Amino acid sequence: MSKQILLSTPHMGDRELEFVKEAFDTNWIAPVGPHVDAFEQEFCEVTGAGYAAALSSGTAALHLALQLIGVDCGDEVFCSTLTFAASANPIAYLGAKPVFIDSDRTSWNMNPELLEEALKKRDRIGKLPSAVVLVHLYGQSADIEPILKACNQYEIPLIEDAAEALGATYKGDSPGTFGRIGIYSFNGNKIITSSGGGMLVSDDSELVTKARFLATQARDPAPHYQHSQIGYNYRLSNVLAGIGRGQLRVLSERVAARRRNFEIYSSALSHLPGIEFMPEAAFGISTHWLTCLTIDPKAFGADREQVRLALAEQQIESRPVWKPLHQQPVFADCETIGGAVADDLFAHGLCLPSGSNLTNEDLDRVISGITAVHEQSQPLQNLRKNSLKLLFLCVLCVFAVNHSIFCA
Repeated sequence: MSKQILLSTPHMGDRELEFVKEAFDTNWIAPVGPHVDAFEQEFCEVTGAGYAAALSSGTAALHLALQLIGVDCGDEVFCSTLTFAASANPIAYLGAKPVFIDSDRTSWNMNPELLEEALKKRDRIGKLPSAVVLVHLYGQSADIEPILKACNQYEIPLIEDAAEALGATYKGDSPGTFGRIGIYSFNGNKIITSSGGGMLVSDDSELVTKARFLATQARDPAPHYQHSQIGYNYRLSNVLAGIGRGQLRVLSERVAARRRNFEIYSSALSHLPGIEFMPEAAFGISTHWLTCLTIDPKAFGADREQVRLALAEQQIESRPVWKPLHQQPVFADCETIGGAVADDLFAHGLCLPSGSNLTNEDLDRVISGITAVHEQSQPLQNLRKNSLKLLFLCVLCVFAVNHSIFCA
């Protein structure tokens, strides 16, 4: 039995255990400590963010971000539709309602033109959203400038969900640092991981200070426990921050490894009919956190699901691209602007194993598995083509015979 190849697994370096041991040796185990402070500072140095708060998850960071900019019960928040549910769930936590925006073909991210048009229409009727949540998908930045320009025109805060895009660039800078607030994830499947964890960043120091306050149960400055606001237990532990510090030191290596995966896949599979890879937009550099492709079943000979199941039989994990949030039952009553592009990408899109610790042998197995599906489909496709040709000839013969009888 071949070893199982998973979609995206943690990839530890040499420093993580050293930092964790230091946390144990100094007994800094609680969700405070020198590793937390250092992780925040070092993260700002890597991304160019002004200030950062290390939190328990990217979802927690997004929840706080929405609360910090004043999203309230009954508000509407525009959000990318082609993304994981965690991009929209925090909107619901606050009693607000998401409005989903379709993708463009260039980056698979939020379509700037659709957003601008929607904001114009909402402005005319006096019903602008309270915020826009822009997701940077699968390691690739969205086209931020026109989106930020549209948000600024109507004075709408932009929150960047860069959970999947740490290490990517947009015109030389880090996605997640352009809007009012940016959030990142260090979940186990991300490009770097702290086991669990997230980061909230902003150039507004007061927002980040307030985030830390809310994330530690909103405890007032008093010798006793006093609380004037509802808070959360959202701070990252010193132990996990140590893992994050070690991972941050190998970020560039992890990006290079995942980009290499993409190049190998693309070189080996792009010639197959019906295969198209997620494009890399000209305005930035993608990490290719996950390598994604679409499959045209008519040209390839099999659909996305047939390929996925064939790989699964060989102990290779692959996964459909995110099911658009406007298709999710929990958001069935939410408004969607567009949707056809995201629907099409979901219907045909597949994420391939993309971990930075994949070996050449692993990649070869994935490539061989996909190629085999195509090759096995060819006899059936040829049979169908020949059957159609035979049917056409039969029709011609019948027509000729009938025509001869008629003429006689």
